[in-house]
Amino acid sequence: MNPVQTTPQQNGLDAPRRRADARRNHERVFAAALEVFEEHGLQGTVPQVAERADVGKATVYRSYPTKEDLVEAVVGHRLAELERITAPALAEAEPARAFDTYVLLLFENLARDRLLSEVLAEGRSTTYTGPLLERLAALMTEARDAGRIRPDADPLDLRVVLCGMCLQLVRLAERDPALWRRYGELTLQALRP
Repeated sequence: MNPVQTTPQQNGLDAPRRRADARRNHERVFAAALEVFEEHGLQGTVPQVAERADVGKATVYRSYPTKEDLVEAVVGHRLAELERITAPALAEAEPARAFDTYVLLLFENLARDRLLSEVLAEGRSTTYTGPLLERLAALMTEARDAGRIRPDADPLDLRVVLCGMCLQLVRLAERDPALWRRYGELTLQALRP
């Protein structure tokens, strides 16, 4: 009786190569998603991501079972980038200045980030942007306690003004960072005492 011959794939010796391929595909999918959603916002599709990554849709779905999962991952990445960019503003000693700087940097970044601006404009705060709005509300509270924000301003006011500005700029398809910054300044003026 001949012993059964096994191939390296059957012995699992090919597994490290498959894992490396899966990792590379995952990275390509994520990089493609960043580009697609930056260009198309929430209208970006999984087929567009797959095409940009040069993989099949099934490869995308292996890493991200739904489009919402993919959007959430991209938004999380964008928020982490925003945290890095705004860290100096948060280190400001004076609360009102930290709040002002953070809001202006936020608006400048939203001008370049169609996905994040659309998510914020749509008010999807609980799913995606909750931490961002919570951070802004905490900074606003500190600035209010310092007398630099109107005493009756609360987190809902901040959300209505800030998200409302975003909504209109998104609807108008405005992408000019200078214009977004101007509306950041108007947001701050609306909250002044």
